[in-house]
Amino acid sequence: MDEILKYFPHLTEEQQNQFAALYDLYLDWNSKINVISRKDIQNLYEHHVLHSLGITEVLNFKPGSKIMDLGTGGGFPGIPLAILFPDSQFHLIDSIGKKIRVAQEIANAIGLKNVTFRHCRAEEEKAKFDFVVSRAVMPLADLLKICRKNIAKEQKNALPNGLICLKGGELEREMSAVKGVIEVTELSDYFTEEYFTTKKVVYVPIV
Repeated sequence: MDEILKYFPHLTEEQQNQFAALYDLYLDWNSKINVISRKDIQNLYEHHVLHSLGITEVLNFKPGSKIMDLGTGGGFPGIPLAILFPDSQFHLIDSIGKKIRVAQEIANAIGLKNVTFRHCRAEEEKAKFDFVVSRAVMPLADLLKICRKNIAKEQKNALPNGLICLKGGELEREMSAVKGVIEVTELSDYFTEEYFTTKKVVYVPIV
């Protein structure tokens, strides 16, 4: 939790309690259904929660925003973002049913009211959203191909609607396969932990 409060000191008491509850919940569920590497569960807050919140270095969602988390796995980045933005709506999808179940159970346990879940392939989801977020699910060009249909026309945020994804490592080849504007934010400019040295947030407007 210290890592979260270090960068997000203005959380409400309810938000602090929700973030604090995540460790025991993920520890328990992960022993039954592996959604986080067993070796990595000790790093839950830095490697998963804080990493998810790195999206805020690109955009803070306005109240009433609708966001889809494509390939959420056990709930990242969707659950941490839903805690941070209680006035926005988050829709978490994944093609693996047991992972969606874990995310749903954890969201219920901490009392999140602004999340919905669906077990499906991304190609099957037809609803419209202001933004699609994702964490290292597939190459950028493939992500854009799949989620373009899900981006709403009406704008309400400081940035045009589009895709915001968390990526790591070398991206030049991936980005060269995409036409149009791509904005890359280095998380090491904001988070001092060594883990974030190669971590990036990639934003692609879809208009």
